[in-house]
Order: sequence, then structure tokens, then C-alpha cells
Amino acid sequence: MGREIELKLELASGAVAAFEQLAFLPAKSDVAALQAIYFDTPDQALAQRGVSLRIRRSGDRLVQTVKADNEGEAGLFARAEWEMPVADETPMLDARTPVATLLGEDARAIEPVFHVDVERRTWKTVEDKAEIELVLDQGTVSADGRQSAICEIELELKSGEPAALFTLARRIDAEVPVRPGVMTKSERGYRLRDAVKIAAKAEPVPLVRSMTAGEAFLRIAGTCMRHYRLNEGLLLNHYDDKALHQARVAIRRLRSAFSLFRPILVRADVERFQGELKWLAALLGEARNLDVLVGRVEAEDLRNRLETVRTEAHDRVGQWLRSARVRMLLMDLVEWLTLGAGRVEGEARDRRDGPAVDFAARRLQRLRKRIAKDGEGLSGLSDEARHEVRKDAKKLRYASEFFAGLFDSKEQKRRQAKFIAALEDVQTALGELNDLVAAPGLLADYGLGTEEAMRVRPKKKRKLLVAASCAHDALIDAPRFWR
Repeated sequence: MGREIELKLELASGAVAAFEQLAFLPAKSDVAALQAIYFDTPDQALAQRGVSLRIRRSGDRLVQTVKADNEGEAGLFARAEWEMPVADETPMLDARTPVATLLGEDARAIEPVFHVDVERRTWKTVEDKAEIELVLDQGTVSADGRQSAICEIELELKSGEPAALFTLARRIDAEVPVRPGVMTKSERGYRLRDAVKIAAKAEPVPLVRSMTAGEAFLRIAGTCMRHYRLNEGLLLNHYDDKALHQARVAIRRLRSAFSLFRPILVRADVERFQGELKWLAALLGEARNLDVLVGRVEAEDLRNRLETVRTEAHDRVGQWLRSARVRMLLMDLVEWLTLGAGRVEGEARDRRDGPAVDFAARRLQRLRKRIAKDGEGLSGLSDEARHEVRKDAKKLRYASEFFAGLFDSKEQKRRQAKFIAALEDVQTALGELNDLVAAPGLLADYGLGTEEAMRVRPKKKRKLLVAASCAHDALIDAPRFWR
């Protein structure tokens, strides 16, 4: 068994020629045509366990590879790998791989599930005394009569420090735009077998009770980065309001993670990334607000004028997502997470190395206490104060979702589900109130409002206030799952 460390980068297919002309690439490269068959059971038992099994042909050589323990949420992949030559395209499931042990009798049901065909060009290079294998893959993944293009760069560390991978990645980006990749080829194949996605929702965070607080943060932040990148990739191909909404949710979740784990992080790092993430969230927020507003405006003339403004906002989103500032923010985040997310000392280090379950319980209790206090007498609060309660409710919901794996008894799971449902009710009611109150200001900002369109209807607001107050009371009465 080996262990590979690689940084995956996505490259636009139209930029391949420019990439191949980079002056710092070694003159010598190897080119190979690779055809791979990926295998799994009909119910995708391997994929559910984070394992891939493939047989790849290169010339006359056939090699079977099993990869497991994928930790590539944020772009860097470190995996256990079992590789061996095989005689034909029939998987060998003996003691040399973990597949038979994992699946038991189900291993007999393994069958081909998709194919990957790429042309691979490989260079050997040295960066900061580290030996790196640089690979450019172009081709397709095929499954069930559907195809998806592959165009990606992989930087695999052969010797030296992982930081060298990022130094090389930035040299590439200075000439040809790239961004961290978060999908393996096997995942691309599995996605082809499913329904076409127009947006990617947040995935569960795989936390276990044995983790330290520092380990939990890295896993949570990496999952948030993956959530964002999946939706950013969709937006770069085609604007969709659902993908934009999920990209914003991913940023909010990541910002919430920084806030939750502030006591174990370097203050300067938190402030730097929070500032850039806040900027990116605001950039996407303008388009999101207009998407919501268009659906609420009834007057046809006003809606048509609003559509023009909305289209311009959509164009700006595409321009900024392709900017060097956004690409480098992503690269900085991935590097920071990969190299340990800063070094803290003293009490902060003790907290970082302490049990994640204890840290989580303290932070959840603190957030709940804040919402209980600040949301008291909710219907009588100012719009601004209710908005702050709404933001705290989001943070508590994200924290509850992040930490769910740490509180995994049957009773804790039951309580967690009820607690999340109560939080959702609070968010829904306060969200509708916020949209109602904010709409006139948004119309005014674009010079589109009329006196009638900009008027907040008192009856509707009162109804939402009652719903919000009831939801807040139900949340405070809900049993705490972290106890």
C-alpha cells in the first residue's frame, strides 16, 4: 500500500495550448493514452465507503488500483492506494486489496459502472527542492450513454514538502488561470449516472467522537470549500439562481466555521479570510437579492425593468468569479488548510488539541444562550435587531449540522432532528420578514421603486411577526441534543 499526495487543479479546455507553452515546463514529457474501467456493485457499495476500484490500460499494460480514505474536500488529496498488475479486465479481489473484506459476499456483484478515456501528458519538475510529477489529463468520462469532459492538472508530490505544490500552482496560475479541483475522476463518473445537477447542496460532515477540535475544524472547513467549489463550477458554465444560492450558503457556512473555531485559530488568519469571504458573499448577494426580488414583484413593467438590472448583476458574478482575486482566495484557503491552518500556542493550543465533542458542546450552548437572550420579545424588536437574531439562528443551525456526527446516540440524533427543524422554522419566518422589509430599499437603490411597490404591508408583517415569535419560543423549548 502506498500513499499519494496530490493537488488537483481545474483548467479550462480552451487554455490547454497556452498551458503547454509555459516557459518553465521541462522540455521533455511523456504522452500516454489511458483507458480505465471503474467497478462497483449495483447499489454503489464501494462509493458509499469512499473507495474506488479501477483497471487502467496503458498500451499493453493493465493495472488495477484501489483508492480509499479520500480526504480531498478542499483540493489536496491524500489517499491510501493499492496497485497491482492484472492479466485482464476482471478485478482481482484477493487479500492484496481491502475490497473483499469491505464488501464480503457483495463483492461478487461487482460490475463495470463507467469508463474514463484520457490523453495524459506528464512532466517531471523540481520546485523548492521538492520533486513533483506534473500531469495534464484531457478526455472524457462515459456512463449510461452520457459523457462529461475532463481537463485537469494534477501535481503529485514525489519528495519534499507539500508547500511546493502550491508554489508551482501559483506559477501556473500567473500565466494560465486554474482553480482547486474537488472532484476525482471516479466521482465524475458516479455523477454521470445520477440525475443532472443544477446545484450542489451541503454534504454531511464526517466527524467522529475521537477527533480533536483542530481536526474537526479542518474537516468542516474542507467540506465547506468543496460545497462552494462544486457550485462555483456550475456557475462558471451557466448561471443558475439555485447554484448561486448554494454558493452563498457555502460561504456563510465557512464564515460560520471560522467564527465557531475562532478560539483555536490565529486571529490574523481569521480576520484575513473573513474579510475576503465577506467580500465574496456581498458580491454574490447582490445577484441573489435580485433573484428573490424578481419573484416577488407583481407589476409587469417593474418586473421587466428589474430583469435588466438582474441580468447585469449576473454578468458581474461571472466576471468576478473568473478574477485572479477569487482564484487566489481559494488557493490561499486550500494551502492554509493543508498546511495546518496556522500554529497557535498556550490556551488556544490546548483547546485545539482537546476533544472536539467538548468544544462543540460549549460553542453550541453559547450560541443557543445568545439567541434566547437577544430574541426575547421578538415581535417588539427593531428590524435590525431581528436581523441579528436571524444571523445567529443561521450560525446555530450550521453549527448543529457541522457537529452532528459527534453526538451520534439514538436519542441525540432524535433531538438533533427536532432542534434543526425548530431552527428552520425560525430562519424561514425571519427570512421572510427580512425580505419584506428589505425589498423597498433594494428597489430604491436601483431607482425602480414606486410608492405602492415600496410600501411594507402592515398586515402581512404582523402575521410574519407572530410566526417568528412562535418559532423562536419553540426553539428555546426544544431539548438540546449535545447534552
